[in-house]
Order: sequence, then structure tokens, then C-alpha cells
Amino acid sequence: MNTHIHVGTGPGAYDVRVGHGPLRELAGVPAVAAASRVAVLHAPRLRDTAARAAALFAGRGLRPTVIELPDGEQAKTADTAARCWGTLGQNGFTRTDVIVGIGGGATTDLAGFVAATWLRGVPWIAVPTTLLGMVDAAVGGKTGINTGAGKNLVGAFHPPSAVLCDLDALGTLPAADYTAGLAEVVKAGFIRDPTILDLIEADPEGARSPHGPHTRELVERAIRVKAEVVTQDLREQGPREALNYGHTLGHAIEKCEGFTWRHGEAVSVGMVFAAELARLAGLSDDTVVRRHRSVLDAVGLPLRHPGGRWPELLDAMRVDKKARGNTLRFIVLDGIGRTRVLADPGPDRLAAAWARVSG
Repeated sequence: MNTHIHVGTGPGAYDVRVGHGPLRELAGVPAVAAASRVAVLHAPRLRDTAARAAALFAGRGLRPTVIELPDGEQAKTADTAARCWGTLGQNGFTRTDVIVGIGGGATTDLAGFVAATWLRGVPWIAVPTTLLGMVDAAVGGKTGINTGAGKNLVGAFHPPSAVLCDLDALGTLPAADYTAGLAEVVKAGFIRDPTILDLIEADPEGARSPHGPHTRELVERAIRVKAEVVTQDLREQGPREALNYGHTLGHAIEKCEGFTWRHGEAVSVGMVFAAELARLAGLSDDTVVRRHRSVLDAVGLPLRHPGGRWPELLDAMRVDKKARGNTLRFIVLDGIGRTRVLADPGPDRLAAAWARVSG
């Protein structure tokens, strides 16, 4: 039985379907009914899954076009998007045709961006196959690509017609990729749903496994957190900023490390940094900091970043989407489950927080 989690209101609302084998529902997504063509964009290791999806569509009388993307963050470039646009043009894609993205968060980010920009917006369906993609990247309608200036600085809000999360795919992930995805699950626990933290603390070994006794509950709880926040604030004008907890430093680490750090690894360090920053600002206490460190360490995520890069990281954070002019703004906690913005914490406080997570 698949769980349907509703996201949004009005004409742009959609369901995230979670379970074992929801790919079978792909051809039945309402947006497909009006289409005559479908483009299946996929990560390299998912050729077989893409072929099955194409066969499902062909069986419904659609003309499938399969486009293989580069792996990981290498897919999220203007060059890759342009190659996809060219293929869509060659195959006569119209405004009622459909794009499907099958893969991790980078793949669904790129597929959604191509869908948002082709003919100023065509329907698309996300089929995330990684934990990160299921609980974060594919849910919420944020699409984008990276540039030399930073991560996700070019993009569009373009909600999918559906998100299909097949829990069976999690068992095929490399252990390090699954662990990295847990950062976004932990984040959901800290910003909105402490039961997630309780489940991890009660059985950290089970939490580290895609076959753990609480895996489905952890995934669904994390998705519900994002769905609730996105429904309140689709375009990140207020409450949705909470979802960026740990991401200001996290994105800076990714950029400065040339995307050799996994997103979740960088966000893990970013959350510890944000917890230290909140403690230094008098908004939180040692107990909250210790809980960050213990929960993240229990699932195998890093708590520190090698030192020596602070000026470079600070410059990268100044290009963060939450910055306003020359003012750095951080999402912090003033208690478990409660977020707020900390604006302009000052160079000394920033350096002190960095000292706690560097080296």
C-alpha cells in the first residue's frame, strides 16, 4: 500500500507517493493523460529503470524519449540543460507533453528546471531514487542548476505533477549515499518533528540501514515536514526558509570543495555550526548542541570540516540565497522544533562558531 502525502493547495497541488513499487503508478499520473510525448531524464546507473518507465509510457500510446544525464552535481549545468532543450525541440515537445526525472536530487533538480524553462513551463514528474531526493530535493517545486558563483543560484519554482518514492530503491544505494541522505531526515527532526530524533536515538543502527524497522516512518515523517512547510510558503518568502537549516555553511562547503563533499555531509557540519551559533547568540543552550552532535554522529555523519578555509567559506556564504545585501542571515533554533532567523551575527561570533566545527 502506497502512502499519499499531499503538497500545496489549488491547481498546483500534487501528491508524494511513498511505498514499494509506486513506479507502476507512473503512467496513471493525471498530467500524462493529455500528453503525447514523454522525456525520461535519468542518472547513468538507472538505465534499466528508465527503460522500464519508457516501456510503461509506450504501452499507453505515448512516444518516449530517453535522455541520460551526467552523474550527480555534474548534471546541474547550463550545458546539460541546453542539451536537453535541444532534444526536446528535435522531438517536437509541446506544452502538454511531460518530462520525468529519475535519479537523485541532482537529477530531479535538473529535470524540473528543464521542465520549468521549456516553453515557459511543461508538466513534470519526479521519481527520486535516493534518500536525499525523496525527503528533500524532489519535494517542494524548487528546481535549479549550479553556476560558478554557487549552488542552485539559477532556477525556478515549478512544482511537479507527482513525486513517486520507491523505498525499494534505497536498498541499492551505496552506504555513504544513504548516510548522507539522513542529514535531511535529521534536519526535519530538529526544525519541526522531534519524534524523528527520538526514533534515531532509540535505534541508531536501524536508522543507518535502508532496511531498518523505522525506515518508512522516518522517510514519511521527513516528507510530511517538508510538505507542511512548502504548503505554507511555496516561494520561500517566510516559513520555508526553515528548510535551509544547516544549508548556509553547507552549500559553501560544497562549493569550496568542488562538490566532492556529499550534500548531506556538508549540511551535517552546517547544522552543528548553526547550533553553535545559536548557543553563542544566547538563543539555545549546550543541551541542544550536544543533541546535534550525538544524533548526527550516531548515524555516521561528520561533525567537523578541515580547517584553513574560513575566508573562502565566508565569501561563499555571502552569495547565499538568504543573504540580504551585505547582511548574512542564518536559520537557527531557539529550541527543538522552533526556528528563527539570526541576522548579522557578527564576525567574532561567526569565527567562534567556526572554531567549534573546524579542524
